[in-house]
Amino acid sequence: MFRFGVLGVSRFALRRMIPAMRAARGVELVAIASRDAGKAAAAAGELGVAKSYGSYEALLADPEVDGVYNPLPNHLHVPWSERAAEAGKHVLTEKPIALGAAEARRLLAVRDRTGLVICEAAMVRVHPRWLAARELLRSGRIGPLRAFVGTFGYSIAARDNIRFDAEMGGGVLLDTGFYPVTMSRFCFEDEPTGVLARAQVDPSTGVDLLTSAVLQFPGGQATLSCGMELAPMQRALLLGTKGHLDLPIAWTPPDDRPSELIVETSPSLEDPTPERVTFDAVDQYTILLEKFARAATQGGPAPIPLEDSVKNMAALDALARSAKSGRWESPER
Repeated sequence: MFRFGVLGVSRFALRRMIPAMRAARGVELVAIASRDAGKAAAAAGELGVAKSYGSYEALLADPEVDGVYNPLPNHLHVPWSERAAEAGKHVLTEKPIALGAAEARRLLAVRDRTGLVICEAAMVRVHPRWLAARELLRSGRIGPLRAFVGTFGYSIAARDNIRFDAEMGGGVLLDTGFYPVTMSRFCFEDEPTGVLARAQVDPSTGVDLLTSAVLQFPGGQATLSCGMELAPMQRALLLGTKGHLDLPIAWTPPDDRPSELIVETSPSLEDPTPERVTFDAVDQYTILLEKFARAATQGGPAPIPLEDSVKNMAALDALARSAKSGRWESPER
């Protein structure tokens, strides 16, 4: 049994990841930590967790914790993941894994030094629907992939949300722009050679409220549009020379009902023949947790290689630079 400790009592951890942790096979949640001992105790009591700590350091010192889940604000992902690994804990860190590629590379060094599993919680990469989409691409069902279109819109009214704090790594690009960037790389199975981005920046906070972009790949292009002052919307379209794939609710499909992949290969726009492929309801966070725990206990590779997460940060870095410069930028290799 792999024993997890959780750093912080964020709403996301309490409402999404901890329930997934409880449902995961081979995983046990044994401790919760917060800088506020009262909050940690309250969360542990409500969830039936045996231990609570009033500091992250105390949890990292617990010999009965095998690994930690780090859902802290973006600017704390690398510092506390480093400290956890140095304390001998495997680390599952919320996305984005860092504020930039240079910072993310620090985790490569600590992973190689300690031999522990350090992984980004890019749960979308293990969902059966996306794995099936990539196999369809590999099979040539829709011909070579030429365009990937991704959207993610949502609305946040409260300005005290950390997404409005630039120093904490706020803004929509690092938040939900992450998904079409990582999944376009996943589907093209390549890295972008250049990117061009435009952002609408909030003058009072300096974070991007709306970002649209083009990523040029050797075989085609990916486009994205993400915003946090939009009506809720998620979708991905994969356009090939012989057809296209449509993924509604592309990034966070509900775990209580089936998800759908639409395959269209009709040669006529006026006479579509969509094939609807249905996937059983799954919790992609639970799948990720189980894969992570197996890697940690059995010595296998991380479900999302850390090297891939670094490359994804390099693409996000280039998009941020382009949004400021107004020019095409190339990801750093």
